[in-house]
Amino acid sequence: MGILFAPDKGSETRERVARRGKELKDKFNDLVDSLSDRFESMKDEADEFAEKAKEKARSYSGEPGGASWTG
Repeated sequence: MGILFAPDKGSETRERVARRGKELKDKFNDLVDSLSDRFESMKDEADEFAEKAKEKARSYSGEPGGASWTG
């Protein structure tokens, strides 16, 4: 009975499942790549912000190359 009512041949079903699995794997890899790129971009921005903050702090400290700040 199951064979009479099966929607597709087993080989076709396996092929469809494999194709769908590959599509999902590709989408997942794209998502991981996108998140990785976004994280790297945010890390670069944070590094840039930290460097600017250090420069500003140096300008207030009396370190060589910076203006001294009193009060």
